[in-house]
Amino acid sequence: MGVVITIAVVAVLVLLAVWAYNKLVRLRNRTDEAYAQIDVQLKRRYDLVPNLVETVKGYAAHERQTFEAVTAARNAAQGASGVAQVAEANNVLTGALRGLLAVAEAYPQLRASENFMQLQEQLTTTENQIGFARQFYNDSVRALNTAIETFPLMLLAGMAKATRREYFEVTDEATREAPRVQF
Repeated sequence: MGVVITIAVVAVLVLLAVWAYNKLVRLRNRTDEAYAQIDVQLKRRYDLVPNLVETVKGYAAHERQTFEAVTAARNAAQGASGVAQVAEANNVLTGALRGLLAVAEAYPQLRASENFMQLQEQLTTTENQIGFARQFYNDSVRALNTAIETFPLMLLAGMAKATRREYFEVTDEATREAPRVQF
């Protein structure tokens, strides 16, 4: 009878360990997927920026400094790696886009341009999707970090290659708001 109880206890412990390990792997993979979704949305944003710059350039050719700032910020954001560096580079790009949109406000013909209106709508949609992707990523990070810090999952976190992740945070107060795209 003692052997049966021992085998049952060991079996329950093994099943618990398998469940915990699988949960950590699922959380890790969900967090990786969430970060990949941020990348997808940021790539879409990076692809919109040159079109937006070219459209505004046609109406405001003398605003060269603004165009260069947006282009430099886009290039820096594309070259960034790691959560903190990507977040910071995209904060700079958001600020540069604000400058570009401010320039556009001074040109009524530009604001009335169908091409500009379409780009504006795409940018607004993309900014919203980036916000949702960041939220999903941060929710995934919270779940993963909580799991690897709580018992009994913390015992298997190393085996599951589950490590703490950084939140995707906006550090600059001025960039905490999405760019205003009102015309």
